Amino acid sequence: MDVIRPAVQAVAARTELAIGVHGLTLVSQGTGYGLLISLGVLFCVVILIAVKVQRAFLSEDSNTSEMFMVANRSVGTGLTASAVFSSWMWINETVLCAAMCYRYGLAIPYWWACGLCFQIALMAALGVLAKIRVPYAHTSLEIIRMRYGKTGHLVFMVMNLVNNVFGCASMILTGSQLIFGISGMNFAAATVLIPLGVVLYTAVGGLKATFLTDFLHTAVALILIIYFTLTILTHEAVGGLHGLYDKVQAVAADNYIASNYQGSLLTMKSQNAIIWGLILKFGNLALVVMDTAFWQKSFATEVRATVPGYNIAAVAIFGIPWGLGTVIGLTARAIHDTPIFPTYPDELTVTQINAGFVMPYTVKALIGPSGIVAFFVLLFMALTSTVSSSMIAVSSILSFDLYKTYINPHASDKRLVRVSHLAVIFHAFFITGIAIALNYGGADMTWLGYFRPVIACPGIIPLALTLGWKRQTKTAAVVAPILGFLTGLAIWLGTAYHYSGVINMTSTEGSLPALFGAIGSFFSPLIYSVVISLWWRPYVFDWREFLRIEIKEHDELVADSSEESAGETSDKSGSATPVVAADPPSESADEKAVPSTVVKPTRKTSTATVSLDDIEHPLGPEALVELHRWLRIAWIFFVFVVLVTFILWPMPLYRNYIFSKTFFTSWTTVAIIWQFIAFFAVVVFPIYDGRHAIATGTRGVYHAVSAFIARKKN
Repeated sequence: MDVIRPAVQAVAARTELAIGVHGLTLVSQGTGYGLLISLGVLFCVVILIAVKVQRAFLSEDSNTSEMFMVANRSVGTGLTASAVFSSWMWINETVLCAAMCYRYGLAIPYWWACGLCFQIALMAALGVLAKIRVPYAHTSLEIIRMRYGKTGHLVFMVMNLVNNVFGCASMILTGSQLIFGISGMNFAAATVLIPLGVVLYTAVGGLKATFLTDFLHTAVALILIIYFTLTILTHEAVGGLHGLYDKVQAVAADNYIASNYQGSLLTMKSQNAIIWGLILKFGNLALVVMDTAFWQKSFATEVRATVPGYNIAAVAIFGIPWGLGTVIGLTARAIHDTPIFPTYPDELTVTQINAGFVMPYTVKALIGPSGIVAFFVLLFMALTSTVSSSMIAVSSILSFDLYKTYINPHASDKRLVRVSHLAVIFHAFFITGIAIALNYGGADMTWLGYFRPVIACPGIIPLALTLGWKRQTKTAAVVAPILGFLTGLAIWLGTAYHYSGVINMTSTEGSLPALFGAIGSFFSPLIYSVVISLWWRPYVFDWREFLRIEIKEHDELVADSSEESAGETSDKSGSATPVVAADPPSESADEKAVPSTVVKPTRKTSTATVSLDDIEHPLGPEALVELHRWLRIAWIFFVFVVLVTFILWPMPLYRNYIFSKTFFTSWTTVAIIWQFIAFFAVVVFPIYDGRHAIATGTRGVYHAVSAFIARKKN
């Protein structure tokens, strides 16, 4: 371990964590309360107005389950890219990345960045595959139920809920600990206030509201990230890229990192960075694949928008931890022993680093009180984006997968939406309680980052095989994740005991036990699934079974809303129900487009009476050809991203080499330019892509306001 983490200090830190980590007060409690409440109210009002405008002028009504859960499957490329980017720009990618760069050097931000983009690229491919196999699913769990029945459905429901709840609660915990640490604001109060405003606009607006708020979060957060990066870098105490390099080299002897080549912060040859990067990749992969929110965003996109939208986000996200983490983490190392740093003359403790105080302390030192207010805003953006996405995901599971499936199978569309609203509120209370429990249990950002892969990884491969391998059996899909979790947990705890002789919060926070546990959780289900599938009652699944099941289920789901919607019963290509060959769709239908409304089928057909040979894909042959083309593009891009970011780029640098000033300057310059590329990709482009809808909404608002003023005058 490096010199800043003596074992006795880590043990002593646990007592402090029981009530939260109280660092230096950088902003008053009143300011903290004011910012949290005012930002929550402001975003709530803006989003509710946007939802009202959509409903009035763009015919997008969130009072239907299709709109609430999957935004009528009509979201374009730009908004998809912005929403996926926002959903993946958690506190970890900003605050914790800077803290880990402070601990292990500039290798960490790079490994962090490449650990984000490949997962989004993978999800693009899985999303298109899901559109081909099950074109009108609402959640990933619906696919599991169609193939494996009730038992598999319940097992994966538990895993998805644990992943969503644990991931969201851990982010709220992290944010609340930071707010408590820098302002002294009551931890429980912060934990309650963070999701409070999100509940209202998510419950009212549904998934489309989260797309809109994701865009706003992305725009504000990227502006702040670029502001922090450039302002800190150009500060006279730093002196630009050359000055930062010189200052880091000048204090190299005092900042020796035992696991790095020659103890340098400026090398890619860092054992701890590699270990942390691998743990991060496993954990984040689980947070994507096992998070229903990412699947829902895929289901909500247009046919042509899924792959480009996700891959734009995959490319854009790379520059955030890379640029921001490098600049702030190294700057903190350069100035932490100078009088301008808030903790001077004391050293940063492991507890403070693990709690994420590196970034706010550096911002306070170089920007001042205004910088801390801006940091608060950035923190709020990251937190609420995570919370809103998780709320929709969990509410969809509770309403569609639990309530509709097992409690009230004949629930009307309106009742389903009402249950979704209640589920959002319930989830908010539940994750608040979990976050408070984690805090008093002594968890911090680092421990949670090590634990997440163990608990979330076991379902990844069985879920992927559900869409990609015909031979995976129900028994394998049910048993493999359970055995995988037990395997990973046993490896994690066993190696922790082997290295330290005890199992507690401190020993399980070791990097090697966490890595071994993550590897066991991720890979062992593959072995279990293949062996069980080929050994115990093997069979071959026919993908057309998904479409046959959808005939009945979608008929029941949209029947209520279709009967109440006058003038919306005409047949369209891409109907929400698979078509039977004997009753084909109209020849005049445009098979290339997916309609923005869900229509009732002209005939009801029992799943037991329809032959698989009579089932046709609802999107039509032309749309299917296009989807298969996008699937090939998605897999090619995924392989390209993995090869470049895992092998071709970093491996040549993993050698006995310390960055020269020229190389460091070029390296960091590219990272900063990448931030601007991200801004244009997920902020400017979505505005251009949605310009027609924006113009329509603007004209509608203008005419409505003009008519209101005219009535008042008369």
